[in-house]
Amino acid sequence: MLLAIEQGNTNTLFAVHDGESWIAQWRTATEASRTADEYAVWLTQLLAMRAIALTSLTGCIISSVVPQSIFNLRNLARRYLSVEPLVIGDNVELGITVRINKPSEAGADRLVNAIGAHLVYPGDLIVIDSGTATTFDIIAADGAFEGGAIAPGINLSLQALHEAAAMLPRIAIQRPDRVIGKDTVSNMQSGVFWGYVGLIEGMVARIKDEWAKPMTVVGTGGVASLFEGATDSIDRFDPDLTIRGLLEIWHRNTHLTDA
Repeated sequence: MLLAIEQGNTNTLFAVHDGESWIAQWRTATEASRTADEYAVWLTQLLAMRAIALTSLTGCIISSVVPQSIFNLRNLARRYLSVEPLVIGDNVELGITVRINKPSEAGADRLVNAIGAHLVYPGDLIVIDSGTATTFDIIAADGAFEGGAIAPGINLSLQALHEAAAMLPRIAIQRPDRVIGKDTVSNMQSGVFWGYVGLIEGMVARIKDEWAKPMTVVGTGGVASLFEGATDSIDRFDPDLTIRGLLEIWHRNTHLTDA
């Protein structure tokens, strides 16, 4: 069984694949200082709730945008799973063409998403990943990563409003019933939520105009579901995009090893 770890700046996803399907997924807050032992205690308890033994995990693949965490995640695999993990960025064969000026600058998470999207959706794609940052990634019909755009994430915008303006409270993200707010909280919710809908719609329209070919738009990421039903600019919502990409990378690299 494979343990896939996808670590963003805000949350870390642990998912278990039994060779046929994903049988368990859990999220935890990303903490760069969390040790391998702490991860092991947390993961062992969650696995036990699904009647899965930690020792039954026979492989591990890690994608992280938090470099200081990789040491501890690698030690989790080595010490408690007794396996050497595949770490995206560490001489792992992705099998994807990167058509940007400096291919080394392409984020691991964006390339994994590109692979996961190309496996399922034909043609040219825009992948919108809503997390700490909101990324717009362009994947050509042949599966190549063509670049894109990066904007602050919706949570980051709310945090900035609260921290920079003394009179504005910390609020939860939710879709407001009205665009015109009647108090401070509803004003903030409207501005952030509908502002991000406007960002998505505007960026998608400009990308499609520049690309000048039909494109399918796929939404993913921790808060992507917030926008489902709020805009026609996103064609599909796919929460499993990243782990699908990780599984494909695992297969590509283990097959290379077997060969």
